[in-house]
Amino acid sequence: MAPLRSGAQGLSPVTLLCCVTLAVWLCCGAHTEASVLNLKRFIGCAVREFTFLARKPGCGGLHVTTDACWGRCETWEKPVLDPPFIESHQRVCTYNETRLETVQLPNCSADVDPSYTYPVAIRCDCGVCLTSTTECITLV
Repeated sequence: MAPLRSGAQGLSPVTLLCCVTLAVWLCCGAHTEASVLNLKRFIGCAVREFTFLARKPGCGGLHVTTDACWGRCETWEKPVLDPPFIESHQRVCTYNETRLETVQLPNCSADVDPSYTYPVAIRCDCGVCLTSTTECITLV
C-alpha cells in the first residue's frame, strides 16, 4: 500500500500537521512572549485595550472593554541653585484625544437611569499631568 500523501510537496498529513503547528507556534507563540518582554522595557505612551467593571448605585455591574492610555514616560530632575534646589520634569501617559461611549447597565431600579458613559482613548501622549483627565499625585 502506498503512503498517504498530501498536496503540499509530497509531505504526509502528519508531517504537514507538525510543520503547520511549529509555524504557528513560532509566529504567534514566540511573538506573544516577545511582546510581553517588550512591554516591560517600553518607554512611551500608547493606547491599549482595558476591561473594567462599570457600576453605579441602584444597578448591576457590567464588564466593559475600552481603549485606555498606558505607558511609562521619561522623567528627570536636575539640580538648581534656588529652592527647592531641584527642577522636576515629570511627564505622565495621558489622554490627548478621546470620545465618549454609553452603555446600559443591567438590573437598574426603576428610579435609576441605566446609562453609563465612559471615555475611549483615541490618542495618548506623554505630557504634564492634568487633573481634568488624569489622577495626579501632587504631594507625597
